[in-house]
Amino acid sequence: MRRSKGGLTGQLKEQLIKQALERRVRRADKDNTAPAAGIAPASEIPECFYRFDQHPGYQQLRIIKEGAQRLGIPNPFFRAHEGTAGSTTRIAERDYLNYSSYNYLGLSGHPMVNAAAKAAIDRYGTSVSASRLVSGERPIHRELEQALAETHGVDDAVVFVSGHATNVTTIGYLFGPKDLVVHDALIHNSVLQGIKLAGAKRLPFPHNDWQALDALLARERRRYERVLVVIEGIYSMDGDFPELPRFVEVKRRHHAFLMVDEAHSFGVMGKTGMGIGEHFGVEGRDVDIWMGTLSKALASCGGYIAGERALVEHLKLAAPGFLYSVGMAPPLAAAALAALQLLLAEPQRVRTLQARGALFLELAQAAGIDTAYSQGLAVIPAITASSIKAGRLSEAMFQRGINVQPILYPAVEEKAARLRFFVSATHSEEQIRSTVAALAEELDRL
Repeated sequence: MRRSKGGLTGQLKEQLIKQALERRVRRADKDNTAPAAGIAPASEIPECFYRFDQHPGYQQLRIIKEGAQRLGIPNPFFRAHEGTAGSTTRIAERDYLNYSSYNYLGLSGHPMVNAAAKAAIDRYGTSVSASRLVSGERPIHRELEQALAETHGVDDAVVFVSGHATNVTTIGYLFGPKDLVVHDALIHNSVLQGIKLAGAKRLPFPHNDWQALDALLARERRRYERVLVVIEGIYSMDGDFPELPRFVEVKRRHHAFLMVDEAHSFGVMGKTGMGIGEHFGVEGRDVDIWMGTLSKALASCGGYIAGERALVEHLKLAAPGFLYSVGMAPPLAAAALAALQLLLAEPQRVRTLQARGALFLELAQAAGIDTAYSQGLAVIPAITASSIKAGRLSEAMFQRGINVQPILYPAVEEKAARLRFFVSATHSEEQIRSTVAALAEELDRL
């Protein structure tokens, strides 16, 4: 029998190791409070490690909530809307002017959109009951995807059941530890979560600063394999947008991919609402990844990626957030398709939205209201520079019959606390004027 270097046979050595392990297990069973070396006994583990009510994040939320209660500021969140929320809404049996809805074109609740959703339920049911790869594919999915691809001027598109998950799974799957993702400093949380999942190196650049991006890539590009640049069409907190042609030039110069999140710009920007690409006259193929959501102008729920055929096919066959998820519910796909068809048929909705947003911004700035970077395209903040002031201002507006939500720390920096107004094509000029007048009065009182 062959011996080990220590003189014992390999078989005997394995037997002795096994016996030693068994003795250790028996001793642990006899005294289950005896910890392994260097590990604290269970009785010494802090409660915050095994109780949700002691979780540090929850404790922080409780402090904020209790502080607001002591200051007499009611909770403005999770108010139940009793019908379709558009330019007006109904809360607790009272009607309000509404500026807290993404229903930019007034298509959520539109009779044609509702009818399309109802017809899809009658034909397909409320769920496809499977991932699309196995047996969840329905014709309505492909109709919607082909229509989205056509509007962006690219080969194909794929829809996901969640807008947030669209960014997470796309970035998280396509990129990895040897790659770099460079993003605008004000990019959406879903992009940050996708980068974290990917394990890629993350570097932000100053807001909308294409020159800073150019310098960053000149310094960093050659250290990585794939490089992704992520920007938004309209930034949802500030209502401004990047110079897209400049970013296209930069990404070409450094052989990087460019991803544009059109969640708040599709249906809002461009002469006919086709987004930031139409606004700047940029060809669809100039951007590598177009991302959008179906829950804003398109009156539904979910997200999509549009681009070249290889990109879409790759995501459909392998991206976990699509492959292992149930397919989009048929009424949601049908509603989005009907809304897109209405957008294409009635471009005057876009013109009206743009006019209402421009009016709101003009009046607000004339009244001395700090609107940050907003360009008056649907999203207009009113900066209070204090979470307490933002909470009080929101409540004061609510008491005047105007529903607008505060954005508080830690969602934004304390100095950037604000009210955020979402303007709709269905707001009238008179509603805009009365709202800005009320806002200016309540700000003066603060």
